[in-house]
Amino acid sequence: MKSPIQLSHDFLAEILTNQSIALDATMGNGYDTLFLAKYAKKVYAFDIQEIALKTTKEKLTASGAQNVHLILDSHENIDNYLSEINLAIFNLGYLPKADKTIITKPDSTILALKKTLHLLKVGGRVSIMVYYGHDGGQLEKDALEHFLKNLSQEQYTVMRYQPVNQVNHPPFLIMIEKRRMSS
Repeated sequence: MKSPIQLSHDFLAEILTNQSIALDATMGNGYDTLFLAKYAKKVYAFDIQEIALKTTKEKLTASGAQNVHLILDSHENIDNYLSEINLAIFNLGYLPKADKTIITKPDSTILALKKTLHLLKVGGRVSIMVYYGHDGGQLEKDALEHFLKNLSQEQYTVMRYQPVNQVNHPPFLIMIEKRRMSS
């Protein structure tokens, strides 16, 4: 059985091509950025922590990837850098092995997601790994679920992949596909 993060990558890989413009809205330690860089034409990766950029840059340099634009800014400002995207990935929570008080927050996450969906081409996909077992995580999870439940079913398909027999707030995956433009 696939883990949520494996399924996340498989879900995006189905549409990821050498012409894709990809967004890593929360670069963290750079694993998703590196995954996207292997296949996409261009990757825009955001984080608010300099350590995330440093770690990610080291991984990209070691891999030889040159198609990534690392951005030290909040994902809520993606529209200052991008005009359209084919796919996006989010990992909500905190940066592993870093300051656990620096977390993604409901307001900026929902704003970033609204902007992502607006920039997303028809047929485009978004994967969201939801880590919520930390202080503030449940609030973000609740805000995200409320936002997603209110998306137009004609415009978006939204699915969840979640363990049901695990304890301690196991992370889960949200997958979104844009079916058509808003009218």
